Amino acid sequence: LVDGEPAAVLRFRDAPRPDGRPFVSHLRPAHGLSRVMLVSGDRGSEVRWLAEQVGIDEVHAGIQPEGKLRIVEAATAEAPTVFVGDGINDAPALAAATVGIAMGAASDVTSEAAGAVVMDSSLERVDELFHIGRRLRNVALQSAVGGMAARLLGKGIAAAGQ
Repeated sequence: LVDGEPAAVLRFRDAPRPDGRPFVSHLRPAHGLSRVMLVSGDRGSEVRWLAEQVGIDEVHAGIQPEGKLRIVEAATAEAPTVFVGDGINDAPALAAATVGIAMGAASDVTSEAAGAVVMDSSLERVDELFHIGRRLRNVALQSAVGGMAARLLGKGIAAAGQ
């Protein structure tokens, strides 16, 4: 109030990342994630607004690090989880998730707690990590199966030659 009159009403919001909605909508069909939630220590109204902008239905706002840890532990008890965090307050949840991904200029503590660190703050890089991980898993599986098949073939040849 200035001289008893309202002077201005200001409201600041974090803008959603431009790649936020495409990333979230891509998670279920491309990577098989059955549940996507936003867990934040920020105010409820702001977190709900941001979640709405990017297409996330399940929102946990005003959550302290211990609360994030409890949420991730409960979700991990039900199914494998991926937790993406960018701050030191995310370290306990990153460590508790099946896969913890630290994003951006993560602190040493956050980087140590995470299973992977994406140096860029882009969700596109997180998606690339998912795709690379799937490809590496397939290559490892093919190598293991190929090695076992070659071993069995070698044993069969050796047995036939005796």
